[in-house]
Amino acid sequence: MRIRHKPWAKPELDSCPFCVDAVETRGKWNSIFADNSKPLHIELGCGKGGFISQIAVSHPENNYVALDIKNEMLVLAKHKIEEAYSAAGRDTDNIRIAIQNIERIPMAFSESDAVDRIYINFCNPWPKNYHKKRRLTHPKQLCNYKQFLRGGIWFKTDDDLLFQESLWHFEEAGFEVKFKTYDLHSETYIENFMTEHEKMFSSQGIKIKMLIAEAR
Repeated sequence: MRIRHKPWAKPELDSCPFCVDAVETRGKWNSIFADNSKPLHIELGCGKGGFISQIAVSHPENNYVALDIKNEMLVLAKHKIEEAYSAAGRDTDNIRIAIQNIERIPMAFSESDAVDRIYINFCNPWPKNYHKKRRLTHPKQLCNYKQFLRGGIWFKTDDDLLFQESLWHFEEAGFEVKFKTYDLHSETYIENFMTEHEKMFSSQGIKIKMLIAEAR
C-alpha cells in the first residue's frame, strides 16, 4: 500500500531530538547515545514503529537505531516511540531514528560502527526473480551488513517462499542459522514484540516464521 505524502513529516522529523542524519552519523553511531557502552541494535525498515517502540523502551540496557526509507513512515514511528517512552516515564536516551535506503546501507554504517544485532521484520518479499536483489535478506545485502555487524540477525516474516529462500541466502552469504521456527508464536521461550503486520497476519491464521543467523 502506497503511503500518502505528508508535507509536515520532514519538518517534524527535523525538529525531533532523537532523529539523526544517517549519513552524517556514519562511523559515529556508538558515540551519540547518553551511555555509549551499551550494545547497539538496529531495525532495518521500522515501518510505523510497532516493534522498535516496544523493544527499546523494554530494554534500557541496549541502544537502538530504527531506519526507514520514507519520512511519512518514520514520523509515525516517532509518534509511537514518544507514546511508549511517555507511558514508561522515561527519556528517549537509548533510541535514535533516521531516514535511510537500506539498499545503500554502507552509506550509513562503517566497520567502526560495531552493531551487535540487526532486526529485519516483515520486509518486502519481492517475489519476482528480477526484483529479488532488492530483498533485505539477499546475499548482496547480507554481505553489506557483515561489514559492521559483530552479532546476529533476527529475521521475521509471514511469507513462506521468502523465508525458505532467505535460509539459502544466509548460507550463501556466509552466515550460520542458529535458530529457526515456522511457528514463532508457539515458541514460548523466545521474547517477541509484535509488529503491526505480525498482528494482522496472525489474525488471519498465517504462521510467523523466524530465524537467527550469525556470520561465520
